[in-house]
This record gives sequence, structure tokens and C-alpha cells, in this order.
Amino acid sequence: MKTIALSWHYLWSRPLAASLNLLLLALGLASITFVLLVSQQISRAFERDLAGIDAVVGAKGSPMQLILSGVFHLDAPTGNVPLAAINALGQNPQVAKLIPISLGDNFRGFRIVGTSLGYIQHYNAQLASGALWAKPMQAVIGSQVARQTGLKVGDSFAGSHGLGSGGESHGQLAYTVVGVLAANGSVLDRLVLTATESVWAVHETETALDAGDQKILEEERELTLALIQYKTPLAAVTFPRFVNTTTEMQAAAPALEITRLLGMIGVGTDVLKALSGVLLLTAGLSVFVALLSAVRERRADLALLRMLGAPPRKIAGLLLCEALWLSLLACTLGVAAGQGMMALTAWALETEKSVLIGALVWPVELWVVPLLAMGVALAASAMPAWEAYRVSVFELLQSR
Repeated sequence: MKTIALSWHYLWSRPLAASLNLLLLALGLASITFVLLVSQQISRAFERDLAGIDAVVGAKGSPMQLILSGVFHLDAPTGNVPLAAINALGQNPQVAKLIPISLGDNFRGFRIVGTSLGYIQHYNAQLASGALWAKPMQAVIGSQVARQTGLKVGDSFAGSHGLGSGGESHGQLAYTVVGVLAANGSVLDRLVLTATESVWAVHETETALDAGDQKILEEERELTLALIQYKTPLAAVTFPRFVNTTTEMQAAAPALEITRLLGMIGVGTDVLKALSGVLLLTAGLSVFVALLSAVRERRADLALLRMLGAPPRKIAGLLLCEALWLSLLACTLGVAAGQGMMALTAWALETEKSVLIGALVWPVELWVVPLLAMGVALAASAMPAWEAYRVSVFELLQSR
């Protein structure tokens, strides 16, 4: 305990050097903490929203765009497809479940999604209040929508054209909120859900001039896309080929596209990890120089300790404890700073109605940060501690 206390006093006997070393080491650890948290949380969010979805079928175009618009609601869809074509896919023997998705409108930037009740069941979402819709023009809103718009059960609202805020309002038909979903961390938290018939009703009411027009529009109804779950793993090979070659639609495999996307994100995280490594290396060299200088500046103190009976291992332990104090402080500050940056990122993404990621979490991967801090401290203090250990008390006294 005396060694630990003495090492603390020795560390702060040079406050400027100690503070600079602490800052360098904390910055490196904060960067690594942030990169690890972002990588882990984004991967987790993608996996959570993709769970149980084997294929996304929609208009021909970019497969990545189809996945981002249909599963994560982060991009514009590639177009619409005929309702009859989607219904035919639902009868395919390889399809176990089909969830229709109809997009086109928003409320204050939150997308209004026409779908079936199976969409809510797919993510095992639970109601916080109210009930699910029972007829068109009733809506169930996600927890984030309720929190940021102030909507509650019984309120009415009109959607706006387009997927982002600022579009023309569809004021002639209003939705009524009948339910609010409890937060479950999925994409549903930031969506306004309603029956597909609601989306058709809003747009057909604006377009139809008479009963004849209304009938024609009903016959030509479209959907934006469909989320597909296969009956057997073999369908992953045959179903996309069937859709892409025999229909005017395309089938995109979410697992394949998201692997590509994460690979592109991984390049950026690798660069950030490399920069963090440079910071840690610089901090380690700085700590090494500071401790080595401290050994040479404290030769009189070390001589006095040896004369009082302190063995060489105690002297070496003093240097090691000083470095470990530094690593403990840097690890605490670095992890706190990394978590703070992660919380700000989560807040910014939520404000932009983007991917929902957790803040203030401690995944298993984050244990590498304290291990790195300890490793850098021990590596930087090894040579100074050895020098303090091997010099005899007579040499220390003669140096005075």
C-alpha cells in the first residue's frame, strides 16, 4: 500500500508531464473505444432489423438501394411493382411469409408505411398503449415517433407527400392514432404503420375524378416492395434467380448486400483503428521517456529508499505502479470519452431518423481497451523499471 501511495505522489510530482502523457493515452483509448462501439452497434442494428428476412423483392434497380429502403428505411425505393405480381409471389411454394410494404408519404420526416399486421409480429413488437389498426386510416406509431412528435392514442394527423419532411400535405384524409408501440430497438420505433389500404386510399382520393377512375386505380394498385421469408434454405439459391429471370421485379439478398456494406464501412473503421494505434504508440513512447527521465532524476530518492531497506523489486515496483496509475486514469477517461462520443452519435442518428444504435453499452469487445491501456503502460515502464532494479545502492550514492 505504501508503494502504491508513493507511486501516486511520484506521478504527480511532475504535473505537466503527467497531464500530457495522460491526455495522449486517453485520446488513443477514446478513439479505439469509439470505433469498437460504432462497429459493434451498427452491426448489431443491421442484424436485428434483418432477422428473419431472407429476400426483398421490388422494382429493378440497385439491390443495395432496395435493401436500404425496404428493410432499414434509409433510402428511396427503386419504384413500385404491381400488386398482382406480389400476390403471385405469396403463392410461391418456396415462400413461407410475405410482408407487403408500401411507401410514399411521411409525417414530420417519419415514414408512413402501409403494410400488414405481420410486419409488427415479425419484430415481436408490443403495444405500449392502444390497439392495432382494424380498418384503413388507423395508424400505429413507433416509440420514437410518439416521443418526438407528441402524438398519442386518439390524435389525428395528415401525411405529407414524399419520404422526407417538407412535402405537400394530404389534408383531405387524416390518420387516427390507435396504438403506440413499446420501444424494442428495431426499425419499427421510427415508423408510422398503417394498413396498405390506407396508403391507396390517400392517393386514390386525390387522383380519381369519378367512380370509373376509382375502379381503374383499384385494378392498377401497386406496392413498393415485399419482405420474404423462405420455407427452406434451398430457396436462397433458386428463388432470387426465379424472380430476376421470369418477372419484371428483382430479388435482393439482404445478407449479401449488408456484408458488402459492412465491408465498405470496415475500411473506414480500419483507418480509424490505425490512427488510434499511432496515438497509443506515441503515448507509450512519451510515457517511456517520462519514466526513464524520472529514474535518472530521482536517483537520490531511490538511494534513500534502498538505504532504508527497500529491495530492488520494490524500486522496480514503484515505477510499474506509477505507469499503472497512469493507465488506470487514462482508461477511465478514454472509455468515458468514447462512450460520450457514442452517445452523441446515437443522438445525432436518432435526430436524423436514421439507424437506432444503443449508447452507454459495454460489449465484450470493449474489454480490449483496459487490456491495451495496461499493456502500453507495462511495455513503457519495463525498461525504466529494469534500470531502477539493476543499479546498486553504491552506484546510486556515488552518482551524488
